[in-house]
Amino acid sequence: MSPMILDYINKWIKEEEIIDLMRELIKRPSYPGVENQETAVAEFIHGFFSREGIESELVHVQDGRKNVTAVIKGRGLGRTLLLTGHTDTVPPYDMPDAFELKQEGDRLIGRGSNDMKGPLACMIMAMVAIKRADIKLNGDIIFAGVIDEEEKSLGTIDLIEKGIRADGAIVGEPTNLDICIAHRGLEWFEFDFQGKAVHGGKQKEGINAIVKASNFIQLMESKIVPLLNNRKHDITGTSTMNYGTISGGTQPSTVAGDCTIKIDRRWIPGEKYEDIIREYEDALTALRENDPEFKCNMRVLDVSVMKEGYVHEAMEIDRDHPLVLALEESSEEIGERKPETTYFTAWSDGGLLYHYAKIPTLVCGPGDLETAHSKDEYIDRKQLMLAVKTYALTAMKFCDGQRYHKG
Repeated sequence: MSPMILDYINKWIKEEEIIDLMRELIKRPSYPGVENQETAVAEFIHGFFSREGIESELVHVQDGRKNVTAVIKGRGLGRTLLLTGHTDTVPPYDMPDAFELKQEGDRLIGRGSNDMKGPLACMIMAMVAIKRADIKLNGDIIFAGVIDEEEKSLGTIDLIEKGIRADGAIVGEPTNLDICIAHRGLEWFEFDFQGKAVHGGKQKEGINAIVKASNFIQLMESKIVPLLNNRKHDITGTSTMNYGTISGGTQPSTVAGDCTIKIDRRWIPGEKYEDIIREYEDALTALRENDPEFKCNMRVLDVSVMKEGYVHEAMEIDRDHPLVLALEESSEEIGERKPETTYFTAWSDGGLLYHYAKIPTLVCGPGDLETAHSKDEYIDRKQLMLAVKTYALTAMKFCDGQRYHKG
């Protein structure tokens, strides 16, 4: 049956058609500051699905911004697969002609080509291939193009709050088609240390906030960092903490009256967000008890704050979950290369789907994460048809409820 669907894809979908779809998505800017931001992209995708006879819907989320969903219904006898990705991008920054798809050899260049309008085009065309071939699966295939992943993930949160249900989900972030079965959670914290500014000639009358920040760092290095290094996940490795920025004081001859440290904290699947907060609060309490002059306020950076009740949670799916096995088998049948089963080094909306919607989720898509957000963002055109075939064949295997056994 697998060769049959691959023959159908080769018959019904051409590489240039995928590229043309990418071109249409890229030429519709969807970065912050654009009116209604992602809606023009969502409306185009909705119209594209409708012309292909695939049931589609636009869903208003916030401030004129819309998700787009589509579904190919099955016989009601199998599993439901969700294919999802975000329709927003980062700004063009210094990328020339960012919204004109250009080609240099096998590189297709443009803002969103890689992150992630290229992967979205492949998911869309996988569904179109199945529809054109009139293949009736046992389970449903759902597509969701969601807003705001680059900021607060309002699109995926809206999906969750409207009751999205699926037996498995693939988030199409760029992984070079490797299968990412986990990623770490993420939070950005700010620590504001307060001292007392005085002239440097009278420094004993002041309180140096930079020194207080240094005491905090020393406690982190002696107590917290060793704990993180000992927390290991067999896929994602250890928990991590990075001092991203530190700033304080006004000039060398003035005792610093303030100092701020911003920290990136990433946690492995299985750690609890509440425990992470408590560890920092306990450390600050210990410093206050040992030093009456120690003052520090901790908060989550505004850019990292999500809708109330949500945080950037970690994600993992069992190595032997039917979706993982279906994707592995599909990738090998297509025969170009054996994908690595690994972890996604960034964060994705998969953390929300896994943690809050309880949907087993993995991350897999064409493109290289290293070029995302850069002035040289591109996707390798050789990966496009591979991705369409991989998504379509995986959907067939997973939605039809086939069982898989390793070995």
